[in-house]
Amino acid sequence: MSFEKRRSDCTGLPSGWMREEVVRKSGLSAGKTDVYYISPDGRKFRSKPQLARHLGDLYDLTAFDFRTGKIVHSSIRKSRRMKGLRHDSSLVLPIRQTASIFKQPVTVIRTQPQSKSRTDLKHGPQDPPKQLFWEKNLQGIDACDTSENIFKTIELPKNLLGVGPDLSEENLLQSIAAALHLSNEPLLGQGASKSAIDKNPGVNINPGQPLIQKVLISDEDVRRQEHRVRAARKKLQEALEYWGTDGL
Repeated sequence: MSFEKRRSDCTGLPSGWMREEVVRKSGLSAGKTDVYYISPDGRKFRSKPQLARHLGDLYDLTAFDFRTGKIVHSSIRKSRRMKGLRHDSSLVLPIRQTASIFKQPVTVIRTQPQSKSRTDLKHGPQDPPKQLFWEKNLQGIDACDTSENIFKTIELPKNLLGVGPDLSEENLLQSIAAALHLSNEPLLGQGASKSAIDKNPGVNINPGQPLIQKVLISDEDVRRQEHRVRAARKKLQEALEYWGTDGL
């Protein structure tokens, strides 16, 4: 590798100092310039920290430009201004060092007709959130007929026990009616215990089930219900026969 060296007196350092500029003529770094400073006793320095250690307190290198070997007066003025400032870390605004964690909009560009966009199912289907204990918003509101007579409420079976804070029997009826109307799965009640739901309802409540404890239907319950249905149908048949003939 060949070099071209040029030496000159350095005006930014004390008398007797020389500035040497070495230009590389070949190789991958051809054209790059290296700067050195040579002391009156022949010692060579490759960096400003080396110069500062050698000169110590004898010479102030604050405004000395190592590349050009000159004193930069703007650096002197800036240094004087900085001496009057208060260096307090509490006055420095914090700078965010991390990248943004929020999703940014992107543009999908298809280069081939057969390419497809894949839906991100990493976190499962994104269903809208459901409000817990929405039935409590209906407390104190009763259904009535055109004459403003309040309808008689349905009495729930004794084995249907509610789960949740301060739920009335009307709230349980509203929850069961909404589940029957909206849910596509069998209604079994909440799988978690009442204590677990009271402790953390946002985690343990199944919004697809009514706010009742899990119900187990026995064969005896089915037989009793069938008996009630047959009795109701018999009364309905008798009423139709009465109003269809003698009642008119």
